[in-house]
Amino acid sequence: MVIFLYKNAVCFQLAFIEFIVYNVDTKAGEKMETLKDYQLNKNILCIDLKSFYASVECVLRGLDPFKTPLVVADKSRGGGSIILAVSPYLKSFGIPSRCRIFELPKNLDIIYAKPQMQTYLEYSAKVVGVYLDYISEEDLYVYSIDEAFLDITNYLKYYKKTDVALAADILNDIEQKLGLTATCGIGPNMLMAKLSMDIDAKNTRSNIAKWTYDDIPKQLWPVTPLSKMWGIGHRMEAHLNKLGLFTIGDIANYPKEKLKRRFGVLGEELWYHTHGIDLSDIKDKDRLRAKPKSFGSGQVLFRDYNETEVMTIILEMVDEVSRRLRIAKKRCKTISLTIGYTKTYGGGFSRQVTIEQPTASASIIYQTCLDLFDLYYEGYPIRTVSVHLSKLTDSKTYQYSLFEDADSLEKEYKLHETIDKIKDKFGKNAVIRTASEQEHATAKIRNKQIGGHHV
Repeated sequence: MVIFLYKNAVCFQLAFIEFIVYNVDTKAGEKMETLKDYQLNKNILCIDLKSFYASVECVLRGLDPFKTPLVVADKSRGGGSIILAVSPYLKSFGIPSRCRIFELPKNLDIIYAKPQMQTYLEYSAKVVGVYLDYISEEDLYVYSIDEAFLDITNYLKYYKKTDVALAADILNDIEQKLGLTATCGIGPNMLMAKLSMDIDAKNTRSNIAKWTYDDIPKQLWPVTPLSKMWGIGHRMEAHLNKLGLFTIGDIANYPKEKLKRRFGVLGEELWYHTHGIDLSDIKDKDRLRAKPKSFGSGQVLFRDYNETEVMTIILEMVDEVSRRLRIAKKRCKTISLTIGYTKTYGGGFSRQVTIEQPTASASIIYQTCLDLFDLYYEGYPIRTVSVHLSKLTDSKTYQYSLFEDADSLEKEYKLHETIDKIKDKFGKNAVIRTASEQEHATAKIRNKQIGGHHV
């Protein structure tokens, strides 16, 4: 079971913790110690690759990421293009990873690297290969393209090493074989390993930090602002600040029952996290990823689009999100459209509508988006578009209403399912709409990319 990585077991997990706490008739401090004793108390590593995309680009060029002013961005898209990553050298100047090209300092001879997502995936796979040289696959949880959790508990006797020494060997192997620098947090559970890496390891000379429960009050509780702790976003931070909570210790010493009343199960979960409590098990990794609660697609356009041109973009995006809906065997009830105007005008709109009958029909979703567009569009040049589908239901238990043309919708669904199979076998561009052959269309280009970036 897990608390902090997926939500569908939170209620059960917290109830289980409450059972432990309230069955110990001692002082509050002793109750917490008993709860900690029940923890897995394993040796968990959380390893993160430093400035991964930028570091890979430096390695490909034979450059030192810590001495090279390199950014990963497509300069051909203009000064407003988003930067995906900056080298550690640029980070030392306080330059954030997620900024735009025009915000970069003009006094540095910056190297621009066009994103190569397929290459980054290949390097990520090589790093995973290093992990598997040390542990078995069942003890590895790949959290993202540049971050992973490793349970090394049962390997320390085999290697005759401490967890810190084994972590150092793994980081050294990654650097020697791939030229990449990584940081590592070590803790008795996944949460503490993650926190020790985020808060502590990145500031140590060895790039390794280890936390025990004794470290929580002195290492975690002084942290401020609250959003520096994994799992607390800026909106949650603002709500907590209104309660007079400005450090993690403030939350830890705040009545748990009040947090639960204010934020529900998430407030209770947060209280346990501030005490380092987490019963996650890497062996449950097949259940760690929550099933998607929505599907969406968004893009920043290469230039300003007018009303006619953007209709094509919306249609292409509806095709993409409805395809993902069909693959997941889901239907949606809420359809959202977001339009952002060009920088000269600013603003835009984000509106949604909840339909009576859940649908997976591309035509219904597209028409709904057009209706929203007609209602709220103000006539300004458009630079960003996104389509979002939520309130998902299982498509296996669908009942058509009296006002729907069941035969027509069923034929459309089967047609798109056939197209999906062709695309799965021969690629997304094997079958495309005629509209996507127009010069202003973007589907053919985006179908050759990963995450909207060149492969």
